[in-house]
Amino acid sequence: MLTDKCIIVGVTGGIAAYKVPDLISKLVKAKAEVHVIMTESATKFITPLSLQTISRNPVISGMFDTPGEWEVQHVSLADRADLLLVVPATANIIGKVCAGIADDMLSTTIMATRAPVVFAPAMNVNMYENPLVQANIAKLKSHGYRFIEPATGLLACGYEGKGRLPEVNTIFEAICGLLGAAKDLAGKTVLVTAGPTREYIDPVRFLTNGSSGKMGYAIAKAARDRGARVILVSGPVNIPVPAGVAHVPVISAREMFDAVVKHYTEADIIIKTAAVADYQPKEKLESKLKKGPGDWNLELERTPDILQYLGEKKGNRILVGFAAETDNLVQNASVKVQAKNLDFIVANDITQPGAGFGTDTNVVKIIYRDGRVEELDKLDKKEIAHHILDRVVNLL
Repeated sequence: MLTDKCIIVGVTGGIAAYKVPDLISKLVKAKAEVHVIMTESATKFITPLSLQTISRNPVISGMFDTPGEWEVQHVSLADRADLLLVVPATANIIGKVCAGIADDMLSTTIMATRAPVVFAPAMNVNMYENPLVQANIAKLKSHGYRFIEPATGLLACGYEGKGRLPEVNTIFEAICGLLGAAKDLAGKTVLVTAGPTREYIDPVRFLTNGSSGKMGYAIAKAARDRGARVILVSGPVNIPVPAGVAHVPVISAREMFDAVVKHYTEADIIIKTAAVADYQPKEKLESKLKKGPGDWNLELERTPDILQYLGEKKGNRILVGFAAETDNLVQNASVKVQAKNLDFIVANDITQPGAGFGTDTNVVKIIYRDGRVEELDKLDKKEIAHHILDRVVNLL
């Protein structure tokens, strides 16, 4: 995906610099050509020799270092770059670039490049939330600079809040998204629903299913990588939210219905992978029901049919559904395509090995309105996500 892409990694003086070697290693393994520029402050946290060894290229750490060959280094690298990543990006480098200051090798290279520039901020939560820092970030975004949102958690300074460097995998995926995929969904908005819903019986018990959300999250990432604006409406899952995706968390089927109704008008494409509960308790108890001597009869009622609603409101949108079945796969899924007014449905038999809930792979059939059926072999859900989007692009 990143073969022969020239990536400049600009390292600034933050404690999170210790994560940079791992990131550079992943980039090199992905066959990218990595060049590292360090600020003077960055060398206090990690040595140039470490990054030179991992990147397999000389590290530039001084404005007036003697080049190995005659060339103006900041211009040469700026011209060759496919992407320039600043990680960790301190408040200082963000403010410097925002003000147009170019007083070291990193800031001059940023000024000289026409490649996409991506900042991965990491700093104290109070610094990150400082209005001046936020104004600088907003200004840089308005000029086309990109940002990977920092994570929330315990910071090195002892504070807790937003300001942690995103996980290395998150940064790596963002880079792959910018450089690695065809941008055939640029200008489109994709609404994806993912995960299970929970229908509470009492404050501690609920009805749900085994959906992990992996398929929906894979589609959200793939759509983002192909240039789409992505809205991800997700039930409760244990998966990190993909960088660059608008996340709308929900719990119940009713909450998911309300979120979809709120956002579907923005979408050109809707892909509904969520395993929404079909029924909910008719009455939710306010306190935990204690175990008694006899049986407990639970009365259920239907939840809102989100896919039916979307089919009725479809208009010119592309609408894709999912069907998890245990028998009569093609027959049951084909009925759903017509009844819900879908462009196609992705159906899988969850009893098959390597398919269904919780797995990293899936085995699916794609069933169209005209009755055509395509069968995909067992594939990683990331690969299946791109197969699905390929068919969406064909419909576009």
